[in-house]
Amino acid sequence: MDYSQFLNMGQELSLLAVILILFVADLFMCTDRKSGKGVLNTPLPVILLTVHTLLGLAPLVCPCCVADATAFGGMYVSSAMAVVVKTILNVGTVIVFLTAHEWLKQPDMANKQGEYYTLTLFTLLGMYFMVSAGHFLMFFIGLELASVPMTALIAYSKKSQESAEAAAKYILTALFSSGLMLYGISLIYGTTGTLYFDQIAPQIHATNLVQLAALVLFIGGIGFKISLVPFHLWTADAYQGAPTTVTSYLSVISKGAAAFVLFVVLYKVFAPIIDQANLLFFWIIIFSITLANIFAVRQNNIKRFMAFSAISQAGYLVLGVMGATPQGLTAIVYYLLVYMAANLGVFLIISITEQRSGGKVNISDYDGFYRTNPKLSFLMTLCLFSLAGIPPFAGFFSKFFMFMAAFKAGFVVLVLIALVNTVISLYYYLLIVKAMYIIPSDEPIPTFKSDGYTKLGLALCTLGVVLIGIISWFYSYIDQFSFGL
Repeated sequence: MDYSQFLNMGQELSLLAVILILFVADLFMCTDRKSGKGVLNTPLPVILLTVHTLLGLAPLVCPCCVADATAFGGMYVSSAMAVVVKTILNVGTVIVFLTAHEWLKQPDMANKQGEYYTLTLFTLLGMYFMVSAGHFLMFFIGLELASVPMTALIAYSKKSQESAEAAAKYILTALFSSGLMLYGISLIYGTTGTLYFDQIAPQIHATNLVQLAALVLFIGGIGFKISLVPFHLWTADAYQGAPTTVTSYLSVISKGAAAFVLFVVLYKVFAPIIDQANLLFFWIIIFSITLANIFAVRQNNIKRFMAFSAISQAGYLVLGVMGATPQGLTAIVYYLLVYMAANLGVFLIISITEQRSGGKVNISDYDGFYRTNPKLSFLMTLCLFSLAGIPPFAGFFSKFFMFMAAFKAGFVVLVLIALVNTVISLYYYLLIVKAMYIIPSDEPIPTFKSDGYTKLGLALCTLGVVLIGIISWFYSYIDQFSFGL
């Protein structure tokens, strides 16, 4: 065996090194008995992950470094676009770590900081394997590595019954979705005799009913991960019960990796039957966006509200897979970048408000929030406007490019339905804005100051919401790699 091929997995090795450093640090860096603060609380993980992210960009900025590489006979395939996606996931994870600072300072969390960072980074490592998979076995290993530690994160608050319930529902649906996907993969292997992506496509035929069944099962399995209707029923309970910082990670990072992998598999494996896949996604997207918008209006718990928002956003995100065009891939990755900035910004504010107010997470709790915390209200409004797709924020441009990719692929009716649903989503996002600015409250959330880590995270998210749409370099930079998938 040629062990030098491990060097082609540069980002994976670098992330594994970060995990090992944090694991050893957690053994020797004990909690401060006086303050109750752990040494690992935020600085070391953020610094290490930031350095790892910068090192991971080397293949894109250094001519001597090659982004395209393979390992293990093609089971692992790295590309420039995969490097871009991993970098976006890294940046999102750094912001999530900043979000977790106040939560991990609690007395019952001080001795569990190392486990939180290690589990989170193991899920990220699993997503790396998914993104760079060239073989269904590598893909499934990455999928499970990303899913199992996530269950532990959702159940992290041991004293919370809702957290335990959310973890139980998540693991049960994850097992069911994995079973569906494995059955579909077994049908692919049975009809083609291989699990390599590039070897399967020439043997796929639209007249083969077994392969069509495999396509349906694969879409069903991945649909659970992305929270697409009708595979979405676990989402609201899991989002509400999980700790807020875990919910933010679950809503963006894992969803983004799964959406990218879905495109890759459709593009590389199921290309001969892409028309049948488009028919399935046509209805899945319509139901995901429409039903999520309807149910979001009825929510009072803001985390459940964001859960249905995430289901709706997943529908928009999957618009890019229609036709499996290079322009659609660019739109997906760009949408992921913009959605990450806006959604994590909202969850940052929800998290710090929950910590400072004693656990208030209902939309009605935000009545009069502007009077006591005007800056946070303003930043929340910017992020919500971006999620709704209001110009000139980045969310408008991400939806525009997504609609344009689907329109050019020939799905005009689908784009029109999505546009109508955008108006509906604007209504329910404005419900939170209305609560903060218009509805008075006799007992509003008191004025509080955010810690430095939260301020840094909010600054990064705000810059993303404002600048990513205005500066065209981001889209152009991503677009130059989409044709080399």
